[in-house]
Amino acid sequence: MSKSITQDMAYRQSLMKYAEKYGVSRASRKYNKSRSYIYFWKARWDGSVQSLACQSRRPHSHPNQHTEAELKLIRDMRRRNPGLGMVELWHRLRQRGYTRRPESLFRVMRKLRLFPTTEKKKVYKPKPYEQMTYPGQRIQVDVKVVPRRCITDPELRLFQYTAIDELTRLRFLAAYPEQSTYSSADFLKRLFQWYARRGIRVECVQTDNGFEFTNRFSNSKRDLPTLFEATAAELGIRHKLIRPYTPRHNGKVERSHREDQKRFYSCHSFYSLDDFAKQLAVHNRRSNNFPMRPLNWLSPLEFTVQYV
Repeated sequence: MSKSITQDMAYRQSLMKYAEKYGVSRASRKYNKSRSYIYFWKARWDGSVQSLACQSRRPHSHPNQHTEAELKLIRDMRRRNPGLGMVELWHRLRQRGYTRRPESLFRVMRKLRLFPTTEKKKVYKPKPYEQMTYPGQRIQVDVKVVPRRCITDPELRLFQYTAIDELTRLRFLAAYPEQSTYSSADFLKRLFQWYARRGIRVECVQTDNGFEFTNRFSNSKRDLPTLFEATAAELGIRHKLIRPYTPRHNGKVERSHREDQKRFYSCHSFYSLDDFAKQLAVHNRRSNNFPMRPLNWLSPLEFTVQYV
């Protein structure tokens, strides 16, 4: 029983002490409670306030509850057939004289703890993040599909290729009409030159396992390098793949795409690939001059100056 004292318990304690001192009738008039109410709690009161706590009114038995014979039948059937499903178990019990509904069987089995206990999943503990120490050490690359509602031509498809430096958050964006290994290879060449003009040597690019980057999950071309991988080898760039189905490992570029959706795609329309490329270049300049909390409220360009 809990040792906490509720307001009702304190009230009853005051009532009991008054009734003990002045009698039940006078206490009934003063506290505006019936005599039967006072006698009920007086029979329970042993001098401690805990005896005045409300007790559970749940009945100890029910006329329609499972009999001991039924409980024994359920336990025996479950012990002999631990792998049976609920419906099949209920069906077999019915063949042996069990007359209850499946809902009643489920409740009593849960009460008897006859269901197998599920093993608790191991708590995921991510590996400590490897903090980058200089620009270009690792660049995250990904592709964002431009929302259809932003494109005026229903036949046109547009894609935003994004590269973001993990240390400085300096981004390079480019527009393409298709999501392919050819577009990815061309983007890799452009980002390599774009970062080089800013004094950054790209050493590693990190991507997901999409077919525009790798044949890792291809059935027929698994051992063949894609044009993107061949271009990376040409430029002396290491290509790192993230764990499959784990986009959080490319979290910086994924988060940047969410910000693009909020600040750019929610309020812009595009009439052609050329129009999209021009607007995207303006957005890229704006985002690289936008202050960021991880950079101590410096913009990516201001933060990069410290290293180059």
